[in-house]
Amino acid sequence: MSQLISLSEAAAIGLHSMVYISSLKEKVNVGQISEYIGSSKHHVAKVMQRLVKEEFIVSNRGPAGGFELNKKPEEITLLDIYEAIEGPINTHICLGNKIVCPFKRCIFGDLSFKMTLEFRNYMQSHTLDEYLDDLILKM
Repeated sequence: MSQLISLSEAAAIGLHSMVYISSLKEKVNVGQISEYIGSSKHHVAKVMQRLVKEEFIVSNRGPAGGFELNKKPEEITLLDIYEAIEGPINTHICLGNKIVCPFKRCIFGDLSFKMTLEFRNYMQSHTLDEYLDDLILKM
């Protein structure tokens, strides 16, 4: 079954990890994040370093180390996280990934623009703090 819209694994890791980190009062390490969201430690570590570089989180080394937010959850939008990982969203893209269209008029009309804009607006209008009560506690 195909999906018209999907997130990259890195974007999904970044978004879920940031909500998880936001919900905790203490620092959390790569292993804990990896186990909670069900992704490989290696991939989580790579995404976390990107988010550290973009200054959404800070990283501390050592036995008491881990990741913690560098900003308040209500100051970080889903779009901020998504674009930190994937780059800016381009609203003028071809659904067929064509640089040059063989037609005078796109057979999809402005569907691509509308869908991308709606996705971007959704991501921009939601912040981490909205999801803090949605985590499932794992034992």
